[in-house]
Amino acid sequence: RGSITPLELVLWSPRVLGLYVDGESSFSQANERSVPAILFLIPTAKNLPGVEDVPGALPKPSPKSDLPDVEIWVERFVIGVIEIWGGRRHPMQLARWCHRNVHAELTKNSGSYREIPRVRRIYLSEPIEGVCETTVTLRIQERVRSLVLRSDGFNRRWLCTELVLL
Repeated sequence: RGSITPLELVLWSPRVLGLYVDGESSFSQANERSVPAILFLIPTAKNLPGVEDVPGALPKPSPKSDLPDVEIWVERFVIGVIEIWGGRRHPMQLARWCHRNVHAELTKNSGSYREIPRVRRIYLSEPIEGVCETTVTLRIQERVRSLVLRSDGFNRRWLCTELVLL
């Protein structure tokens, strides 16, 4: 087919998984302590572009018990995104719910649809604790399109780290 586009590179690049135990990130330390460990996605400068690698500045992953109900959160976030696309909501209203790269995309696409897309169905998947991958089928005029997003639980709240309309 030729060369890989930047979008394909972002969509298919592997996520870095690590073991997060009591504020430390190390597989060997978890085994030495014999503490039951939980697998989290650890945010790093590599998988959160635009975040400097400053010790203590990165958000800490939260277990599912400390996070709000993901179904309600995803539904509200998707409705907010659709309202931004329709020009009925300002993108700044979702700034604290998404990563700065996602917010930049929302700002760029603000008011891009005359007819507001309609949500047909929302599919949720939680591959590991504190991570939710969502596919939303939308009807935009006469077409059906998919909106995919990834939400990570950091600092006791959900944060949208990926948002792509296919």
